[in-house]
Amino acid sequence: MINRRDFLSASAALLAARYARFVPTADRLPLGFSTLGCPGWAWTQILDFAAGHGYAAVELRGLLTTMDLTRAPEFAPDRLDETKHQLAQHGLSISDLGASAQMHEMDATKRAAQLDEARRFIDLAHALGVPYVRVFGNNYVKGVPRDAMLAHIAAGLRELGGYANPKGVTVLIESHGDFTDSPTLLQIFSQADSPGVALLWDAHHTFVSGHEEPEDTVRQLGRYIRHVHLKDSVPAAATPGGRRYVLTGTGDVPVRRQVQALVTLGYRGYYNFEWEKRWHPEIEEPEIAFAHFATVATEYLHAAGVR
Repeated sequence: MINRRDFLSASAALLAARYARFVPTADRLPLGFSTLGCPGWAWTQILDFAAGHGYAAVELRGLLTTMDLTRAPEFAPDRLDETKHQLAQHGLSISDLGASAQMHEMDATKRAAQLDEARRFIDLAHALGVPYVRVFGNNYVKGVPRDAMLAHIAAGLRELGGYANPKGVTVLIESHGDFTDSPTLLQIFSQADSPGVALLWDAHHTFVSGHEEPEDTVRQLGRYIRHVHLKDSVPAAATPGGRRYVLTGTGDVPVRRQVQALVTLGYRGYYNFEWEKRWHPEIEEPEIAFAHFATVATEYLHAAGVR
């Protein structure tokens, strides 16, 4: 027989043991991963893995088959409190929301749809207390002069920044697609001229596609960097794009130097792993790639003086 007091004490101990690793801690390094890397994982599996492997944040880029996060059940208005509670239980933050909105669209109807998606993501970020929403440039449109194209993208960003800033959200354009070099991005930021607009530095793309060394990119764009995507790759002629993603530190992308450049800058955001499993199902499974990144990125941060 066990009395009520002993039963409650034992139950509390079991509960504490179950959630011990999920208690928020101040000693986690600022590491995150994108859900782009685990398209087959449900929400609770994402949270459990992140907390269990020392991550501090997750970046939301789709959940299971739903890419539009504003339509995911976990983020329905009547589920938001529960979702926030689950994050708090696991000691996790959401670093940003990844929208698919593209600012290059010239057709008025298509452009309106892109801006509408971005606004819905901004509203969701505000409701969740998430600081950033990512959007794309994304491409040069055939027949549109370069300067006109950049002005068009900047105007869309300025409009979204004006909508987001009063809500405590910043819109981030990612260095992605046709916009991966610092001079072009600087021109966009100059024309957008908005406190609600900044940069998600995909450090892989500025190195591989923009042909910039990480120290040069950070020197030119550092004041705009709010969030980061890190990943590694090797040349692969038979692969679309001519590159194949590989485990961090095993390719030819200078990820260690990218981390060091950010630390030297005084960057205070998350070092986020973007493993593109959703688009490249042949690459390593997320449980392997995410665990590997946590180990390697921890080594890089420690070597750079981050403890």
